[in-house]
Amino acid sequence: MDYASRIIELRKAHGLTQKQLAFSANLSEDGIKGYEIRRRKPAYDALVALADCFGVSMDYIAGRTDNPQVIR
Repeated sequence: MDYASRIIELRKAHGLTQKQLAFSANLSEDGIKGYEIRRRKPAYDALVALADCFGVSMDYIAGRTDNPQVIR
């Protein structure tokens, strides 16, 4: 699964609109839209913000693993 699909999946699973996710993650709504339609790739800071917002690892959002747990 790629980052766009993962962000959409997580956003919908948490019952958030793009606007609500943008507010929660302190990102722009246009940025969220861009990620979801694959027009933009999230920068490091955006990945961190999204991972923190959803409580998952950055690798999970990036589609590098199917394990959402943060390993510390």
